[in-house]
Amino acid sequence: MPEPVRKAWERSLTSGRAAMSRRRLLRLGSLATGGAALAACGIPPAAGSRGGNEPEDTPDHSKKERVLNFANWPLYIDVDDKNKKKRPTLDRFMRESGIKVKYVEDINDNNEFYGKIKPQLAAGQDTGRDLVCLTDWMAGRLIRQGWAQRLDPARMPNAVANLEDRFRTAAQDPGRQYSYPWAGIACVVAYNKKATGGKKVTSVSQLLEDESLKGKVSMLTEMTDTVGMTMLDLGIDPEKFDGDDFDRAVARIQKAVDGKQLRRFSGNDYIDELSSGDIAACLAWAGDVVQLKLDNPDIEFAIPESGYRFATDDLLVPAKARHRANAEELINYYYDPKVAAELTAWVNYICPVSGAKAEMEKIDKDLAEDPLIFPDARTAGRGKAFRPMSDKEQARYENKFAKLIGA
Repeated sequence: MPEPVRKAWERSLTSGRAAMSRRRLLRLGSLATGGAALAACGIPPAAGSRGGNEPEDTPDHSKKERVLNFANWPLYIDVDDKNKKKRPTLDRFMRESGIKVKYVEDINDNNEFYGKIKPQLAAGQDTGRDLVCLTDWMAGRLIRQGWAQRLDPARMPNAVANLEDRFRTAAQDPGRQYSYPWAGIACVVAYNKKATGGKKVTSVSQLLEDESLKGKVSMLTEMTDTVGMTMLDLGIDPEKFDGDDFDRAVARIQKAVDGKQLRRFSGNDYIDELSSGDIAACLAWAGDVVQLKLDNPDIEFAIPESGYRFATDDLLVPAKARHRANAEELINYYYDPKVAAELTAWVNYICPVSGAKAEMEKIDKDLAEDPLIFPDARTAGRGKAFRPMSDKEQARYENKFAKLIGA
């Protein structure tokens, strides 16, 4: 694998979004994580794949085997506050469906997990997982390589009917034939109003150029978020950029680095520094901001007028999985608005389910009105994805970004 890509993966695993926030860790207690097994690029399609894994390609054993192996990220499902071993929505699904779910939190990083399942997928074998949750760009990689099974919409009426319109089109999965969002992810501007002296920080331009913030600004070690947000501020569409656009964004950030405007680049560790005021303003992930605001009333956020970086974590069924219909039943269950609201009340990320906001009002009215969880139509329309990259492009861009942040 190209060295820049390997280093980017390591950054993601050790300090990026995969590194859970302080508050989320405290809610669940201790978290055990596994080691990394990084995967090589350029893997050929799975043996016997037709490039799409139509339903008939893999025998389904769901009727006889009422089981489901579900791999997800840590702290990404609701947990009972009194008994951490109980997961209310998932436990109810098992009771109602008769399907026994083996729920494993073994996705700590997209690339690390890809390394776990790649050998079986490349050999045309079952990975032992019937349902996985991967960030959109990695979900797209599996789909392109023929390593995902096409979903049957007839078994998922809730998902078909209740998927919000803005999630129905996705560059990595046009028409949502292979994946459905578990949650949406937004990168926004956050600031500590006590540390800024009450001054609002509402744009990337302020982060990079406002003298009053000099030395008290951080940006993220995740390339797509930091460069993507800077592109938007420059009027560049991150869904359509070229090499010159990328270089313009990097050069602008480099100027702020050289001028000591930026304190540093960080992963989730920006949370404590933002709360304490050591960092006055930064780029931040919306799910963290929602949780941090509950602990610190000085924390504020802004969705820049230029737009924000948007992504999704997507559910899909790997090639050769034995229980596709059981997985479809679970996806359908979580697209019930009431269930979706229960899940979202705990994870605090953007909810992709139409009707869930009305159900959230019965649970927590403040969360129902939070634009970081339920963006209105105008806010949702300002979210921009980072366009898919070839392996060569990714290596080239990660190399430039690594030099920028000193990685």
